[in-house]
Amino acid sequence: MPTLKIDSLSKTYPNGVKALDQVSLEITNGMFGLLGPNGAGKSSLMRTLATLQEADSGSAFLDEIDILNQPHELRKHLGYLPQEFGVYNKITAAQILDHMAVLKGIGNKGERKELVDHLLQKVNLYEKRNKSVKGFSGGMKQRVGIAQALIGKPKLIIVDEPTAGLDPGERNRFHNLLADVGQEVIILLSTHIVDDVRELCSRFAVMNLGQIVYHGSPEDAIAELRGKVWQKQVSREELDSYQAKYQVISDKMIAGKPQIHIFQENDPGDGFQSVTPNLEDVFFTKTKLKTETV
Repeated sequence: MPTLKIDSLSKTYPNGVKALDQVSLEITNGMFGLLGPNGAGKSSLMRTLATLQEADSGSAFLDEIDILNQPHELRKHLGYLPQEFGVYNKITAAQILDHMAVLKGIGNKGERKELVDHLLQKVNLYEKRNKSVKGFSGGMKQRVGIAQALIGKPKLIIVDEPTAGLDPGERNRFHNLLADVGQEVIILLSTHIVDDVRELCSRFAVMNLGQIVYHGSPEDAIAELRGKVWQKQVSREELDSYQAKYQVISDKMIAGKPQIHIFQENDPGDGFQSVTPNLEDVFFTKTKLKTETV
């Protein structure tokens, strides 16, 4: 069973932005979610683990492989699906995977064909194998991306914002594919979409401003908030005054009026009702409030 150990990773860019600030995690096989708002440092962590950039300090190991100092060794065991999986539109899915297999060192043509056919069947694209990817939907292109990430029997697959832009049907198919693949390897799923983590991951971390602000299970994170989340529907004109008075963790429009969730240890009164917290409340609590208050 592979294990990924990250210890005190830090990275500051030349413009002074501290993208990673003492990040530490330990992850075993299965789906692990990395949840955070845009700019939280998720992509910086993914790029560092994928050996696309160096860290300033800290360490990261995949079993015995020193990721920061043995990047070529790590790449033998790595599958990577970036947020934007660029493909040449004029070539077919089979040609893309054959080319990627060559780059992964599979020189035998017959072995490559067998592998490509197997992967296309796994991602349910075998019947489209000789079609140009120019006509593929976003979800189909993402499935090609997962297929190429599986070449070489990786121990670690990094998937960065995989469902952004997919319609609900494509998103569900992609979720099922990831869940199937994740039984055998570590899949590190970076996303700002709460539903991706809730539906796929038994363990996750919340990242904000370059730091890990929560690490555990969705169930435990929700349990921490039980009895501390309160809901009220207010007018738009009242919203600013409520935000000034309470620790508002989220607001969304319901029937044309803002519905706010606040974090408070005790009953605030004032017409608020206690609600059962969900993972969205966890996300907003961990990223919008000072962590020491939660």
